[in-house]
Amino acid sequence: MTQTLPTQAPPAPAVVPALDPRRTFAILAVILTGQFMAVLDSSIVNVAIPSIRGDLHTSGSALQLIVAGYVIAYAVLLVTGARLGDRFGQRRVFIAGLALFTVASLACGLAWNELSLIVFRFIQGVGAAAMVPQVMTLIQRTFTGTARAKALSLYSAIISGGVVVGQVLGGLIVDLDLFDSGWRGVFLVNVPIGAALLVLAPRVLPAGGPRFERKVDVPGLVTLTLSVLLLVLPLVLGHEQDWPAWSWILVGASVFGFAGFVAIERWVAARGGAPLFARRALRAPGLLLTAATLFVIMSTFGGWMFVMAIHLQSTLGYSALHAGLLFIPMGLTFALASLRWDRIPANLHAAMIPAGLVLAAIAMVALGTLLRDGSDFGPLGWILFGLIGLGNGLAFSPLMTRTLAKVPLELAADASGILVTNVQLGVVVGIAAFGTVFLSLAGSTALSAALSACAAR
Repeated sequence: MTQTLPTQAPPAPAVVPALDPRRTFAILAVILTGQFMAVLDSSIVNVAIPSIRGDLHTSGSALQLIVAGYVIAYAVLLVTGARLGDRFGQRRVFIAGLALFTVASLACGLAWNELSLIVFRFIQGVGAAAMVPQVMTLIQRTFTGTARAKALSLYSAIISGGVVVGQVLGGLIVDLDLFDSGWRGVFLVNVPIGAALLVLAPRVLPAGGPRFERKVDVPGLVTLTLSVLLLVLPLVLGHEQDWPAWSWILVGASVFGFAGFVAIERWVAARGGAPLFARRALRAPGLLLTAATLFVIMSTFGGWMFVMAIHLQSTLGYSALHAGLLFIPMGLTFALASLRWDRIPANLHAAMIPAGLVLAAIAMVALGTLLRDGSDFGPLGWILFGLIGLGNGLAFSPLMTRTLAKVPLELAADASGILVTNVQLGVVVGIAAFGTVFLSLAGSTALSAALSACAAR
């Protein structure tokens, strides 16, 4: 029978039930593969941009919306997805989100124009938002002690490592052009994987566990969504229309929108509701600072990845595969740092996080300086890419793991929703801001010609 707890998160069970090691491995494999697909799709499309531009004749603004539309839906609906998981069960909501994500991926691969692709990408993000929050909760409720710490490290590595893998895999898929699919393959690749997971998930994921009547914060959800759109849309569309008055009005309105969101959240909490960002979760040790730091990291990283993918193929004239392969050193060093950072002495962990961010920032500036005049990519570029991955790996994974390890089990769903929402909102803002600056400086006519030339190759 469903228990009703309208104003608080579900209490933690005294003991996490012990499961067979093979079963726990299967659970982790299924949920992390789903998580990997969701993260992958935030970046895999980047290196397919020239191909999409040439086939669908999209504008620069449409390209940004194709990339960011997925992340917008993913970001603003994550906490709601977590609430639905507590209400209807993580297994059921994970499978429902996976099914929607898989069907939307098929629709993206069959899209006939830029508008249909933008719409299907948004629906794909809705599916990801239902699926992803269940991953953290299932980890928290399935693993304990050292096993939980290792699972959290893998989870953190998947979140950011998937972004890098997406660049490489996207380039490979576009260049292979299997069955003459071109850019469509970057979406269609999800279909067989999703179908396999849909067969395995009902057999592997635990069906038990407590269920709770978690209220959905509709006023907060609507206000947050509108505020994000008020900020992102003028950033994306304004540069192609020479920044008309309406674009600045919308940006200003977004400030009031976010202020209204805070007021509405307080109002919902005062009336005994369940705000999107629960006050108890926000008070968890270090959570707010971690959320703000992750927002800055991912806005920089997400925007940089978007711009770099275009620059490598337009200005430098590399193929999609060549551009994607250049990200391999970053992926390898990130994975190494993400999975091995705990071997560094514990007394250095706190200092390691800012040191990693400084290293990544210096390497990004150096890489920008190296490539600013259109010079070819040489060995130094590979080294700098590797240092960017190393720095981010030394910061991102330990930051996530150290913070989430301090969160009580009863706040797992809300805390994971808050952190991952900030990660994805950071990506949205980064793509909009970095993409707008890049497209403005490059000039839409020159860039369109370059992208079309790349697509023709």
